[in-house]
Amino acid sequence: MSEQPPICFYYGDKHLDELATYPRVVLQPEFYSPQELAQLADQGVQTLGYLSLSEDQGPPAPWQRQERNPDWGGAFVEVGHPLWVEHVIGQARDAMAAGFAGLFMDTLNVELTYPEDVPHLLTLVAAIRTEAKPGYLLANRGFGMLPRLAELVDGVVFESFSARWTDEGYGPWPADVLEFHAQIAEQLLQLELDLYALDYADTPGLTDFAMRRARQFGMQCVVSDRALSRV
Repeated sequence: MSEQPPICFYYGDKHLDELATYPRVVLQPEFYSPQELAQLADQGVQTLGYLSLSEDQGPPAPWQRQERNPDWGGAFVEVGHPLWVEHVIGQARDAMAAGFAGLFMDTLNVELTYPEDVPHLLTLVAAIRTEAKPGYLLANRGFGMLPRLAELVDGVVFESFSARWTDEGYGPWPADVLEFHAQIAEQLLQLELDLYALDYADTPGLTDFAMRRARQFGMQCVVSDRALSRV
């Protein structure tokens, strides 16, 4: 019997019985009621509510940029826009009030698209830290904010550390990207944080590759599909 992964990233709904087998789960807040979150908590599950910090899937709003994420279609945002800050902090507050034990912060790689937003993003993460206390705060990547980010969060997820999805299907990163990711992973090992790898694979061979490589760099690995629909 394979060992249950230490965390589940699940962006669907329901499946409470399966979710209850994990110590920690990342969920979309709109899909789970306070009663369902309490049910999971009673079974020892730490639930983390999803937050997007630099992209918005919602209707047109004053904080949105014209550019959109080509993979998911969401609008990039001006991270420092006061109304966006208010919007995200409100989402964080609502998630914690609903019964989430912490928060998962996604879309943190603004250093690759809008590097001028990095200081605003750090300010936003610090504000979310305040809302989440004493809950658990997990960041997806956000390497452009290190080492300051490490002072604000409890763990880091290295999404797509070894394996990825493309228009042609799932596969490993090219050798040069794997080497670059390894260099970042070695930096992460110097920090006192929980470290996870979240990889995408659809075959046993690619899954095994991702799991083995994550262990080499001190990370616990979770393998899922592009839509994070596996429980």
